[in-house]
Amino acid sequence: MLFVIEHLEPEIGRWLYIEYMHSSEIVGKGKILFTNVKNRNAALLLSKLGKTQFKSFVEIFNPEEVVILDPQAQKLLTPEDFKGKKAVIIGGILGDHPPKGRTRKFLTTKFPKATVRNIGRGQFSIDGAVYVAKLVSEGKKLDEIPITMGLTVKLNKYAEIYLPYAYPLRDGKPVIHKKIIEYLRSEEIVQDEERILKRALFPSEFKA
Repeated sequence: MLFVIEHLEPEIGRWLYIEYMHSSEIVGKGKILFTNVKNRNAALLLSKLGKTQFKSFVEIFNPEEVVILDPQAQKLLTPEDFKGKKAVIIGGILGDHPPKGRTRKFLTTKFPKATVRNIGRGQFSIDGAVYVAKLVSEGKKLDEIPITMGLTVKLNKYAEIYLPYAYPLRDGKPVIHKKIIEYLRSEEIVQDEERILKRALFPSEFKA
């Protein structure tokens, strides 16, 4: 089974890269493909984690060959859904709260004849979705995979942050890379948020 992440963010920030890196660690570099890669610099960066393609997944696969993970899908993912399939498609999208339905807009509607499934209520991280899909592809049922809704991360003695997403549990602990926790506790995230905000307010300054 190939795990395909359709890259949909305008850039590869630190948080996104860590989720991509963790996804690669979960399934193995040889089983992950990043599609819709924007440019050669991004392709070079992601080639360290898996295979890359400038093309979208819709240009590479046929609808009957794939399973698309979409939180808005009507049916739950089962091991049987992977029979005869070559790939599972996961959106390379950082979470919004509340969700904006971008997976349906950018993935599902492009492949209306594909098998579309959800992995339960709540919005999963990219690496969390990869982890769940891997277990189900190996025969696990969704109700056999423990999930926690929301995660509180202590930043320091005085502050904490709440992540309102769904996280699968492995050995009783949320599947989240330790580098995400380090990033949340660093000054780098503040600088990144300021840069993203400036890009949104003054997009002409950032045009190539």
